[in-house]
Amino acid sequence: MKYVDGFIASVPVANKQAFVDHSRESVALFKEYGAIRQVENWGDDVADGEVTDFRKAVKAEEGETVVFSWIEWPSKEARDEAWKKMMEDPRMKNMSMPFDGKRMIYGGFQTLVDE
Repeated sequence: MKYVDGFIASVPVANKQAFVDHSRESVALFKEYGAIRQVENWGDDVADGEVTDFRKAVKAEEGETVVFSWIEWPSKEARDEAWKKMMEDPRMKNMSMPFDGKRMIYGGFQTLVDE
């Protein structure tokens, strides 16, 4: 059964191209380790909520937008094995992020409906 890693991060608008470049670099690595697909989405219509919202979740600051991303894996087992190997890969260790990774939220998700 497919497995998905989901991510939400806050990226400075000025770093949009750097984020695209970072994403292209990372997708090659993820696919090398078995990912099926990686999707990166740039915040375009992200409303402020009264109680919570995407911007609050990542403590987005003035001049930043929210990105919503996911990586699809063939299974949780394939994902777990890949992450273990990637954490040892020097390319992953040396990859710079054009955003504050401490404010990124992420998690692994079992796919329930995929149509």
